[in-house]
Amino acid sequence: MPVTISVLSQKGGTGKTTAVRTLTDVFRRAGLSVLAVDLDPQGNLSDYLDVDPDASPTIGDVLSGRAKAAEAVNDGIIPANLGLAESELALGGKMGRELTLRRALRDVGGAHDLVLIDCPPALGLLTVNALVASDYALLSAEAQYFALQGVEQALEVIDLARDSLNPDLKWLGVVLNIADMRTRHSREAFDSLREHFGDKLLDTTIRSSIAYAESAERAMSILDYRPDLGADYVTVADELLRRLGFEDARRRLVPLRQSAETARA
Repeated sequence: MPVTISVLSQKGGTGKTTAVRTLTDVFRRAGLSVLAVDLDPQGNLSDYLDVDPDASPTIGDVLSGRAKAAEAVNDGIIPANLGLAESELALGGKMGRELTLRRALRDVGGAHDLVLIDCPPALGLLTVNALVASDYALLSAEAQYFALQGVEQALEVIDLARDSLNPDLKWLGVVLNIADMRTRHSREAFDSLREHFGDKLLDTTIRSSIAYAESAERAMSILDYRPDLGADYVTVADELLRRLGFEDARRRLVPLRQSAETARA
């Protein structure tokens, strides 16, 4: 079975979807088979991966039982659209609603090494479904004053999922996004998270740049659009692979790391 990772944040604007899109790309370039799951009704990950807006079926169809997960895979992603909001409302009245995604993903498990789930920017039923279906949770936080509060709120939901439905769920860590470490504000946010969470905070921060929005508009990986910025995510990916024990993939990542560091220099 694949290792399944939910990527979540307490609110929007933390670079979460960019993280899922870029990590998916890096892991694939390291030779891993990665399935991305867009669990956000806004469908931003689907747009970023250049999925046809009319693609069907979607994750909403899967959760509502109208399609199997394998039928919804579209070029390596199970896409989402606004219909997912309706599916979430319908889930609310079902028995075992928190287990729906976990059951659905059994249909595609054996074909992949990793499954990355882009959760909605809210800690509701869809996010709980993702956590119950996952082996790990990765938190995305913005380098600003309320970062610590947002991480603590997300951890409460992780604990809820672990205590009630998924005792094997582990916290993989927190990545600090949209960070300008030249500013005192970003450095203080990083130091605060480090003080409270120790080595759960990834060493690498993701630099803020308008280039991420530009690459999303072009449905283009930041690794190709701005390799110097992509170097941050290559290093984050290496940290995550080390924590996951994917040493073969880390070795395959070495040429990409060297290339990215050259571009960054």
